[in-house]
Amino acid sequence: MNQEKLVPLVGLTDMFGAARAEGKEIVLAYGGYDYLHIGHIRHLRQARALGCKLVVVLAPDSEIKRCSLPVPQAMRAEALTHLDFVDHLCTDAPDLRAALMAIRPDIYAVMAENDGPICGEDEQALCAELGIELVKTGGVSFDSTMVINQSMASYSDEAREYLRLFKTRFGLDDVRNTLDAMSGLKVAVVGDTIIDEYCFCSPLGASSKDPILALRYQSNDVFAGGIVAVANHVASFAAHVDMFTVLGDRNSHEDFIRKRLKPNVRPVFAVQKDSPTVLKRRYVEGYTQNKLFEIYFMEDIGLDVEADAAFRATLEAALPNYDMVIVADFGHGAVSPATRKLLAQSAPFLALNAQANSGNRGFHTVTKYSRADYISIAEHEVRLEMRDMRGPMRPMIDHLAPRLSCSNFVVTRGKRGSLIRCKSGQHIEVPAFARKIVDRVGAGDAFLSVTAMAARLDAPPELLCFIGNLVGALAVEILGNQKSIDKASVKEYAANLLA
Repeated sequence: MNQEKLVPLVGLTDMFGAARAEGKEIVLAYGGYDYLHIGHIRHLRQARALGCKLVVVLAPDSEIKRCSLPVPQAMRAEALTHLDFVDHLCTDAPDLRAALMAIRPDIYAVMAENDGPICGEDEQALCAELGIELVKTGGVSFDSTMVINQSMASYSDEAREYLRLFKTRFGLDDVRNTLDAMSGLKVAVVGDTIIDEYCFCSPLGASSKDPILALRYQSNDVFAGGIVAVANHVASFAAHVDMFTVLGDRNSHEDFIRKRLKPNVRPVFAVQKDSPTVLKRRYVEGYTQNKLFEIYFMEDIGLDVEADAAFRATLEAALPNYDMVIVADFGHGAVSPATRKLLAQSAPFLALNAQANSGNRGFHTVTKYSRADYISIAEHEVRLEMRDMRGPMRPMIDHLAPRLSCSNFVVTRGKRGSLIRCKSGQHIEVPAFARKIVDRVGAGDAFLSVTAMAARLDAPPELLCFIGNLVGALAVEILGNQKSIDKASVKEYAANLLA
């Protein structure tokens, strides 16, 4: 037995102060681990990937007897100390509640396959009470060698070869440390609020009276998108986020938006007169998820002069409080020309996306800004800016990046991954890692949200794009902005790709 890993509960109480001061996360796993099997091993390996230290608290013999598998605790402890990804093992905690209260981990990891808690506690309620994040690992089904091999087989030869070479330059700790460091950032996000509505339908056929498609209504979902989605993505990684945006004075959806913001997001709203909050209603075929058409509800004239000046003054007064500003400008009026000028001149670190969409295409491009420290835009937006449909991408970026004084300029390319032009002028391509595509809406916003923080931390450009492509792969598996990307999921995905 590795005795050095055995630490009494009282000794774990104050052990992790230095790690926490650096923004690193402590993970706790609790269980009997009787007849240690491959499912336990995979669960604990995934749990370790969620943070910088894994503490395993071994349930007492009394609980194991209730499970009718009375393997003595000493034997169970000896087996666990031989796992290199278990940092500390505790055998004297009376129960789960006592362990969580004494150690106060950042994350409590449980196996997704568990039918119920081993100790009879309502684990979710207990974690909520103590302010601890509960994360379910994929257990046997997700992290098994078979699933990894099957997953890797679905990637192109180029992607598999890229991952082999990437692992010679970076490791899992590089990904984890970059993600963990984001917790220390104070971030402002600025842009348009968008309410995304999905109306699911089934086709009935052509109308008998007019040449139109008739649909049967099935259901609908409504999500908070635009800058609200960006704020929530950022808030999953950074501790403090302020959101500056514009709502309409009718159909404002303010209560809906406030309820969907993460607790660490502070909203600052300006109100546009005689206008609704922007809503995009998409009609979707319910079985295939194919989008049929969409309707925009908006008046994109922007704030009146007085309201815009007041909004800008509030933003200007707050800018010195932040480490960075992320702008997701959808071109619907929230960011006026005067606000763009302010941000370009005064933002401490400006990360930018100026999106081309159906409501602004041809009239809204990234060069409306005079500078940015970091830019992430889609390939079609670069081509629109350069008025070049088929030319090579690198010369276009080489033209735009110096014009905007941009150190790191990223182009997202869908299934082709991402391309970054670094401060040195070097170009680096990283392939895509998407496993399945449910909906592309919001993937670029998720990519921007996380990679902007990596850029602010001066992460290596290739690592930045690798993390961004992980985030993008997770985002396209989600319908619209149904939920935000969380740090634990990115770490878990990285752990499996780099296994």
